[in-house]
Amino acid sequence: MGVVRIPVKIMAVLVILPVRVVWDLLVTFGRMLNRRVLRPVGQGLLWFYARAVRPVLRGLGWVAAALLKLVFVWPWVGLWRYVLTPVGRGLAWLGRWAHTYLFRPVCEAVAWLLRYVLVPLAEGILRVGRVLGMVLTPIGRGLAWLGRGVAAVLAWSARALFVWPWVGLWRYVVTPVAFAAYRYLLRPLGLGVLWLARELYVYVLTPLGHLLLGAWRVAGRISRALGRGILWLWRGLVARPAAWVYRHVATPVGHAAREAWRTARAAVREVRGEVRRVLFGAAQR
Repeated sequence: MGVVRIPVKIMAVLVILPVRVVWDLLVTFGRMLNRRVLRPVGQGLLWFYARAVRPVLRGLGWVAAALLKLVFVWPWVGLWRYVLTPVGRGLAWLGRWAHTYLFRPVCEAVAWLLRYVLVPLAEGILRVGRVLGMVLTPIGRGLAWLGRGVAAVLAWSARALFVWPWVGLWRYVVTPVAFAAYRYLLRPLGLGVLWLARELYVYVLTPLGHLLLGAWRVAGRISRALGRGILWLWRGLVARPAAWVYRHVATPVGHAAREAWRTARAAVREVRGEVRRVLFGAAQR
């Protein structure tokens, strides 16, 4: 344990102690900066926003709403009320008139034409189509059979030339090679790397982390002890002697100087009064 503690203490004093001292100083400076600068600035910005920015934004919002209504709402309302509505009513009346006097007669004429002209013509065409079907159906079936045969030959040729070689290559070459590479090369290599990483973590990184954590804690203790020692030295060498000097030396000297100054001022005033009385006589009220 002593062999471990000595390097930890050396590392804590030489490496981690300065870092911890700088860290404590930065924390203290950050707290002071937050208390003295950032918090008053934030409060001032909030007051400025509440007293100046918010009323301006509310006024701008009211003006923007009025402008939006003036530009985008009222023109469309007027257009709908005074233009589109009368035009729509006129178009509705025109549509009713067109339906009554134009579209209905035209539709009735087209229906009569379909019933008495186009239907008999379509029946005749259908009969002709049936006759042609009786002739052309066997020819179409023969052509379809021939086309299916040609398509089957072309499909077999395409599979033999473009599909089966690649399927055989994938099944009998690529797949066995990939399986063998994974089983006999990649998997053992991955297991070895995993074992090495685990051993490195267990036997190197974990002790090193514990060592650094212990060194950081020791540095913290040393930093706190050093801070307490510096504070004790400051109090013993500066603060307490200064307080003693102020209390037992500067305060009596100041009181004596003040009393001497008051006495001197009173004496000067008396001398000035005597000189004035000697030169000019008694002062007249």
